[in-house]
Amino acid sequence: MSRFKHWAQQAPLWQRALLALALGAVTVLGFAPYYLFWLPWLSLAILLFLWQQASSAGQVFKLGLAFGIGLYCVGIYWIYISLHDFGGMPWWFAGFSTFCLCAFMALFPALSGYLAKRSGNLLWMAPLLWALSDWVRSWIFTGFPWLTLGYSQAPSSPLVGYLPVIGVYGVSALTAGIAASLTYAWLNNANRLRACILTVALLAVGSVLAVIPWSHPVGQPVTVALLQGNISQTIKWSPEQAQRTLRQYLDMVRMAEAKLIVLPETALPMLAEQIDPSYLAALKQHAVSQQGDILLGVVEAKNNNYYNSAISVGTSPAQSYAKSHLVPFGEYIPLKGVFGWIYEDLLHMPLSDLSRGTSRKPLHIAGQKIGVNICYEDVFGEEIAQQLPEAELLVNISNDAWYGRSFAAEQHMQFSQVRAIETGRMVLRSTNTGATAIIGHDGQIRQHAPHDEGLILVGKAQSYQGSTPYVWWGNYLFIILSALGLLISHRCTRRSA
Repeated sequence: MSRFKHWAQQAPLWQRALLALALGAVTVLGFAPYYLFWLPWLSLAILLFLWQQASSAGQVFKLGLAFGIGLYCVGIYWIYISLHDFGGMPWWFAGFSTFCLCAFMALFPALSGYLAKRSGNLLWMAPLLWALSDWVRSWIFTGFPWLTLGYSQAPSSPLVGYLPVIGVYGVSALTAGIAASLTYAWLNNANRLRACILTVALLAVGSVLAVIPWSHPVGQPVTVALLQGNISQTIKWSPEQAQRTLRQYLDMVRMAEAKLIVLPETALPMLAEQIDPSYLAALKQHAVSQQGDILLGVVEAKNNNYYNSAISVGTSPAQSYAKSHLVPFGEYIPLKGVFGWIYEDLLHMPLSDLSRGTSRKPLHIAGQKIGVNICYEDVFGEEIAQQLPEAELLVNISNDAWYGRSFAAEQHMQFSQVRAIETGRMVLRSTNTGATAIIGHDGQIRQHAPHDEGLILVGKAQSYQGSTPYVWWGNYLFIILSALGLLISHRCTRRSA
């Protein structure tokens, strides 16, 4: 240890930055599909050690930037696939754009380390600032909270017990807090026992919280069928493929024996108003025969606006949900006057200028109160919670075919697992190519369909009632506790100065 400490103090900055870069890349293994939840504890502990030994806040910033570039370049490399392989963007510009996004995201851990070093109490401040930077990343420029640290703990870490209380950003703070505790034990032989006791206490409390029944089942389980069409993204929107897609999904619906049948995001590649009424009548006929409803993804046109929607047909009155949190540069063009040329000259994506939905009311279909969210809306826990406690079951429809055979779909499913734990609700995921799954209210995957296959995943879903503290507080409790922690740390640092 003394040799490494000496190296961390004396080695050229570029060597330490390379180590930080590698640590960031390795941290990706803490997320799905690998689920090595303990790995971020260790990788962050080493990073915090490097930060502690750094001679200046400027060095800490550079080390944090290197860590972030390693984390995000490895963790979200699949952005390149969507831009180049399916968006038609030249390889050089797709690579440059992906790296720019990763570098921007890397600024957040870099700034959290910089501010923690400047505070004079790095090991206390860094976990709070890291978690707050994750939270800021969730809303700045409409938000892109992918690879938020707390997600790495779902569904098996003892820390998931905190999710229904303080949410994923609170768990980010605790994850970094355990890393800080390990670093403190590493640096302080005399207080090693105290640091170990603190770590064990955090994990023990999380284990206790995990067994608290925040919600309770209501009614009888409902049979569900989740359709995975496996329509290639390269032909999904071609006119000659449209009729084949319609026939495929109609055939799959007729084979599905379930009260609730769910089709993926934009399953039918046309406007809802363009669908032949006889086709919708055939869908409704089957739904009625099952005494239930069908929920399907389609684009709706209303008052010259277009919406990425989920509509229902069946025994219940027709209802719809329009996606409200759109993907920037994917579903709408921010600052169209500035960036419109990208779409005209470099990027060729359908549905790139949609409008936002406004309603977050649950749909009453198949005898259930269902909170619907579309694609990456389920990355925003505070928005999902807006449909609760009324919603008794959550349904996510997605199309992660944009990212090829990468691990983007598994990462996306892990976010759904966190939403299940935060809300105490089961989550049903119907996707085009994967990850189609049934997730228990405890975040555990009950059933998971193979990827890149056309199939029907049949199972049962249980509705739940009750509210977790997170449903009531959202992220406010985490923000309040973090602010108090920063204030206490600041006062303690001033007294010891």
